[in-house]
Amino acid sequence: MSDQSNSPATAMFDKALDIAEKHLEQAMQEGGPISAYVSVAMIEAAVNQAVEVTSHEDVIGMLRDLADQIEADAEDGGDED
Repeated sequence: MSDQSNSPATAMFDKALDIAEKHLEQAMQEGGPISAYVSVAMIEAAVNQAVEVTSHEDVIGMLRDLADQIEADAEDGGDED
């Protein structure tokens, strides 16, 4: 999602992604052996909170965009971080 353009929205999303990744890494370290569950639980918590501040439609659209990106990366054989 963050490779599409150099717009202000893209820059804001990239900054938000940096913040989210930092906190996810900390939560996974804290989770230790359940870190995989922690990462999935954070997705659910994030979706629930995003719906509260935007709308179901906005979140669904963002998740569809993310799914499209994941599928495209898989087709390209990419396992990029």
